Amino acid sequence: MANSPQSKKRARQNEARFAVNKARRSRIRTFIRKVEEAIASGDKAAAAAALQAAQPEMMRGVTKGVLHKNTVSRKISRLAARVKALG
Repeated sequence: MANSPQSKKRARQNEARFAVNKARRSRIRTFIRKVEEAIASGDKAAAAAALQAAQPEMMRGVTKGVLHKNTVSRKISRLAARVKALG
């Protein structure tokens, strides 16, 4: 348990940061899920639009330190390849 005032403040900051990061991660997952659902339905236009909406959100996760740059890059690349493969 945190004892010093500094460690107590740190604990509060960590909780606040955790909440923000959790919300941001959840939001990114929602955008990715929308792309996945559009791909599953076979609608190329909807999938492309969903991917366009998801990309900046995913990259924002990188700048905010929620996700690693290479992870997001890989996910975008794979989603784009799947959208492109749709007939």
